[in-house]
Amino acid sequence: MFSAEGPTVRELAVQALSSVERGYDLLAPKFDHTPFRTPDVVLDAVAEVARGLGPFGRGLDLCCGTGAGTRVLRRLCRDDVVGVDLSAGMLAVARRHEDAVWVRGEAGTLPFGRVFDVVASFGAFGHFRPEERPGVFAEVARVLRPGGRFLFPIAAPPRPGGSGWWFQVGFDAAMRVRNAVWRPPFVMYYRTFRLADVRAELCAAGFDVELYPLEALGRRPDGAPRCRLVAATLR
Repeated sequence: MFSAEGPTVRELAVQALSSVERGYDLLAPKFDHTPFRTPDVVLDAVAEVARGLGPFGRGLDLCCGTGAGTRVLRRLCRDDVVGVDLSAGMLAVARRHEDAVWVRGEAGTLPFGRVFDVVASFGAFGHFRPEERPGVFAEVARVLRPGGRFLFPIAAPPRPGGSGWWFQVGFDAAMRVRNAVWRPPFVMYYRTFRLADVRAELCAAGFDVELYPLEALGRRPDGAPRCRLVAATLR
């Protein structure tokens, strides 16, 4: 799963016993060499579909990390692109590799006004408890201009009983035990971001929601897309 340039087991253990912010500060120099970074095949698939939903002016990469998703927005936006993240360490890495405006901030209290035409996010929603999501979606709505888009990919859940399903069940169970006995908490769950719930929360925040299959990522044996692009348009 990890390349030779990636973190050691000890480094991962230290990260897992830290807060989300501190953990990503520690992981930042090696983050792009881990499977936690959104793969390029997913980023390219999103860019291909999202290109038909624009053009866009100014863009925001929400929870941008080291800036992999910011490259997608730079391909879609005519104007400047902003990346916001809680981790100063991740932003430091992003600044070395990508041309954008980098801002340290929290998704639930974004330091912007209504200035964006598109907001995108990649791989960050497991860090929010379900009760936190409506506030995050409300903040995205607050910084988007009317008619602006909120874009993010969402994978189909693994089939119950399969290896992917058992991995997610085991990981989430281990994380709940860790957070019950250790402080500060590290919030990261795979099975709390369900499409039906997310769609209802986006509608409540003032969005109309459309789904686009990411055909480049293939389909499951039953014909369903393996991954979709959620395109939420602010009313």
